[in-house]
Amino acid sequence: MNSVNGETALVTGAGQGVGRGIALALAAAGARVAVVGRTADKIEKVAAEIEERGGRAAAFVCDVTDAAGIDLLVERVIARFGGLSILVNNAQSTVHGRLLDLDEQVYQRGMDSGPTATLRLMRACHPHLKGGGSIVNLGSAAGVRWDPSGYGGYAAAKEAIRVLTRTAACEWAADGIRVNAILPLANSSALEVWAQESPDEARAYLDTVPLGRLSDPETDIGPAVVFLCSPAARYITGHSLPVDGGQALMR
Repeated sequence: MNSVNGETALVTGAGQGVGRGIALALAAAGARVAVVGRTADKIEKVAAEIEERGGRAAAFVCDVTDAAGIDLLVERVIARFGGLSILVNNAQSTVHGRLLDLDEQVYQRGMDSGPTATLRLMRACHPHLKGGGSIVNLGSAAGVRWDPSGYGGYAAAKEAIRVLTRTAACEWAADGIRVNAILPLANSSALEVWAQESPDEARAYLDTVPLGRLSDPETDIGPAVVFLCSPAARYITGHSLPVDGGQALMR
């Protein structure tokens, strides 16, 4: 039941970090994976890694802020794999800074790469997902923190994605498409640098995670996505699932 064998998945932002981990996990569970990102070298490396492990993958260069590029991307994936049944919207530009200091262009880039790209991709993929497809969008616990100071722009983008997720789940249920979101807390190069530069602050942050560690994108985050896209989750839609070691309390 917890398998996506024979499915075709499109994963954005798959050249590194969480996106790479999700792509690897989907491939290990039997899916053909369209590895999507802006940087050819990165996504080609991930696609090659999947193939070396015995999976099937292909790299597709695409900037998700380019509306025409999204339509072309979906056409290319369909032409390569013959169909599409899973969409994972992971790509997102970072948006950090307090509101009075936040550059509007940076804020807008976060919106364009996050909720706007998510909506465009969901709509472009909709005809191909009808009759049993799944979508997983990436939100963030930043949007449900009691104090999102310094992350307001990022949190706004991620909360917009969660609203789009719930709306699509309700509107497209009759089309046989399930739509869910995950809120991951994953180890990353940025977090590693922060931990080195501010060890006391990083340690205090880690203390807010009941399981006491950050996740591994492939072995912790990826399996959650596989589950949500598998028959085991066939009665789950419109849900936001924290994959964060117990840090967030969803109400």
